[in-house]
Amino acid sequence: MGTLRIPDVVPSPTEDSQTLMKSFKGLGTNEKSVISVLGHRNASQRKKIRETYQQLYNRSLVDDIFSELSGDFRKAVVLWTYEPSERDARLANEALKSRKKTITQLQVIVEIACASSPDHLVAVRQAYHGLFNCSLEEDIAANVPMPVQKILIGLVRSYRYDKELVDPTIANKEAAILRETIRTKQLDSDNLLLILSTRNAYQLRATFECYKQNYGFSIDQDIKSCGKGLLESILKVVIWCIDSPEKHFAEVVRASIVGIGTDEDSLTRAIVTRAEVDMMKVRGEYFIANKTSLDNAVIDDTSGDYMKFLMTLLGAKV
Repeated sequence: MGTLRIPDVVPSPTEDSQTLMKSFKGLGTNEKSVISVLGHRNASQRKKIRETYQQLYNRSLVDDIFSELSGDFRKAVVLWTYEPSERDARLANEALKSRKKTITQLQVIVEIACASSPDHLVAVRQAYHGLFNCSLEEDIAANVPMPVQKILIGLVRSYRYDKELVDPTIANKEAAILRETIRTKQLDSDNLLLILSTRNAYQLRATFECYKQNYGFSIDQDIKSCGKGLLESILKVVIWCIDSPEKHFAEVVRASIVGIGTDEDSLTRAIVTRAEVDMMKVRGEYFIANKTSLDNAVIDDTSGDYMKFLMTLLGAKV
């Protein structure tokens, strides 16, 4: 369940577009008005606002937001305003073209492939074609070294069955296959990739449960025992995004604010991409793991309009 709050009576896209244009005019920008409109509209409503704004003013709403706002607040509002498939395509491209290729960057690809619906993944791949004149797979191949490249390409090519269908016999059999690949530290084996990239999420959760029951440890624990490299880290994220996306995103939030400084890009991504999906569950997982509220963590580590916008997406009244 998401945390986005939409008013009982929603103004028309024309009224919202006029409010946004008014907030951009004159000296300075009325940031409160921008938050009030966009922070309380779902994806389909935001799409209508983008289209209406373009029709009324012959201007791109995203471009005007980019020119009128600044800093982390601007990036958060821009990402929120994009069509979700375009947003994720741009996030993927940013991760692949970044100078660093650590788990912080590359887990973005796993999130798109494993923590969203099969149809959304297809839409992201299509958007990537249109925006960057190449396929997502091509950019992974050009920018990510083996063997992580092999895993990521296999995942983004996937189109999983998305209904709840589980075969206990297959779960038990494939748990044994996964156990053997991990025991022999063949973490980039074809068998492991075939299982993780083709089975539906419900089947895989049953397989992970069989693994724990049969071998005494969770599969992500056993993968972690293989080493601390990028491949092991990527596979742990794959397991978590399939088994419990809310647990993964709670960890993304925690990692973004722990220590000195804040990783605003990761914090923004977690909240913007999950506010309409499962942020209530993310909030619960965060509290279980950290014994403090996610909302308080965001308030303590952010400020100004950026903080107000994130808290609006989290359902707070600001």
